[in-house]
Amino acid sequence: MLKKDNLPLGILLGFLTPLAAFFLYYFFVIRPHNNVGFGQFLGILKDNRQMIPKLTSICLLLNGLVFFLYTRKRLDITAKGIFLMTMLYAIAILLLKLIR
Repeated sequence: MLKKDNLPLGILLGFLTPLAAFFLYYFFVIRPHNNVGFGQFLGILKDNRQMIPKLTSICLLLNGLVFFLYTRKRLDITAKGIFLMTMLYAIAILLLKLIR
């Protein structure tokens, strides 16, 4: 399935990869050092809104890696979907920075 070259797969990967990076960031960076539960972590993000764009930007780095892998394999249509979702996340980050 992941070797197909289609836009919906790219959009799905572009959407899910930052979410996976968010959970990985929590489990490997936040949880071991602060002993904070996931609900508490979400509460911290809710109270500290300037952290959200920074954390989202970090999560988009994994999207860049997936994009690179798909362009390297010449699966360009899937890579376009990943790039599209990355740009939508970037627009969301800019809007979050303007709102605060």
